[in-house]
Amino acid sequence: MHEVPQQPLVDTNHKSPDVGYGILPFMPAKPSLEQVREFVIAGHGELAKVQSMLSADAELLNAVHEWKSDDHETAIMGAAHVGNVPIAEYLVSKGAPLAIYTAAMLGRASDVRRMVRTDPTSVRLAGAHAIPLLAHAAHCGDVDLCQFLFESGARTGGPQAAAHAIGGGHTALALWLISATNPDSRWKNFRGKTLLDIAAERGMEEVVQRLTT
Repeated sequence: MHEVPQQPLVDTNHKSPDVGYGILPFMPAKPSLEQVREFVIAGHGELAKVQSMLSADAELLNAVHEWKSDDHETAIMGAAHVGNVPIAEYLVSKGAPLAIYTAAMLGRASDVRRMVRTDPTSVRLAGAHAIPLLAHAAHCGDVDLCQFLFESGARTGGPQAAAHAIGGGHTALALWLISATNPDSRWKNFRGKTLLDIAAERGMEEVVQRLTT
């Protein structure tokens, strides 16, 4: 008796190498919008949570959360703009891209210089929430790196950069940024603090003196 061949359950004219006769392709579930949001928020300061969530779903690594139509953020972008080195280093080790603002925050001067040589316009790139490159770089406390970026055209974000330097206790960088960028004394961070407020809270008398003279 002639046997009728089994009909495939998928369109074999367009099947991938992993799709066989009688087997539907496995499509892993994508992270939900809420999961992406939770992961991106964790990227700002919760290393254990980032590790746990990424272990459970690798798709989260470069998942983008849209805060507004013109404001998008990944977990590593969050770590970069708040200066969280352990989380940024962990995400890079897992394959997250090393953008210039992340490299600057981490103090990877050789990487930053190479990126600028390759594309001089990269100094105008901003991270999450349109935070400028110089503000990211200030987290690392490297005066030479910040001076290099400033001289290469990274001129925006002076007050925020100074705030990050002061908040990180980087006195030499804070003093240089104040002199180089002449930040507006009326500028306030998201907590409503001026540079003088932040310096006074940190007990940085030399910075306080510079800001009040």
